[in-house]
Amino acid sequence: MIEGRPLIVRLRNYVGDAVLGLPALRLLQRQGYRLQLVGKGWARDLFEAEPWAVAVRPRRLRDQVAQLRGLRAAAKAVDAGFDGRLNTLVMPWSFSAALDTRLAGLRTFGHASEARGWLMSRTVPLPPEGQHSLLDYWSLACAFAGVSEAPPARIALGLRPERVAEAGALLQAHGVGPGFVLICPFASGKVEFIDRSWPAFPEFVRQLHAAGRQVVICPGPGPEVEGAQRLYPQALRLEGVSLALYPALLQRAGVVVANDTGPAHLAAAVGAPLISVLGPTNPEVWAPWGPTVELQRRWPDWISADEMRARVDQVLSAAQAAVLPCAATAAAALAAASASPR
Repeated sequence: MIEGRPLIVRLRNYVGDAVLGLPALRLLQRQGYRLQLVGKGWARDLFEAEPWAVAVRPRRLRDQVAQLRGLRAAAKAVDAGFDGRLNTLVMPWSFSAALDTRLAGLRTFGHASEARGWLMSRTVPLPPEGQHSLLDYWSLACAFAGVSEAPPARIALGLRPERVAEAGALLQAHGVGPGFVLICPFASGKVEFIDRSWPAFPEFVRQLHAAGRQVVICPGPGPEVEGAQRLYPQALRLEGVSLALYPALLQRAGVVVANDTGPAHLAAAVGAPLISVLGPTNPEVWAPWGPTVELQRRWPDWISADEMRARVDQVLSAAQAAVLPCAATAAAALAAASASPR
């Protein structure tokens, strides 16, 4: 059992936000809290390598309150002082995220937004406009724990070894070798009524295919499967990939090319080489976080398919060049060892 003071944490409703909130969760754990996460069903897969319990939030308010009351009772059973302190942190800014915790009798901490301050035991002001979302969650956790720390340079999402092995076996079964390009072209929603999807993505994939590059796509359920079939017939489709397995596939890619979407944040979080194509999205707020991220944004224009293909070629060539000296050194060492007298 994980030691520490129980703390209920309400997660955001989108994969990208949950990924960006991971450093804040780890900070809370280091400060001596035993986390009980509450979020969407996919959160269990996303955080399967982390030591935290995840409760799937029901749809109806009545059921949400009942769930939180059950979590409150379980926490009180192991911590007699649970009700006497702040015991719940809500990352979402919505009114509903504070309402169900208040009805469940929890003492909640979060941002003062949507006139919900009276529902919570303590609030902090909304973060500065234009601040990166990872820093929003990080500063919220710091304020809750009463500490001041610099955020990490990388997110470093954990992966179970069996997922890494599963990803390797899946790619091998489909004949996918090193240096493949994994594309994440789907981006739901709009920014100020403007589509976030790079319009040259289909042409870019056609060019990669014509050049002999292996291209992989992992569409989500429903419309993404149909979209992958229609728009990217040249790509190998790996359908039905779970959120537990997806990061391991991203990590093995030679390069990931992605729109403003959750998988882009996943790729950055596992240290995959990522080219993030942003249009109307504000990169200061929503750019993927980490040292392996390259941003391509020329708004109100977009990068062309020709330019992107050339950039991908450069990234893959540089990676291959970096591997060759290592392979040569290893071969020389093996040869020397074989030639030495026994």
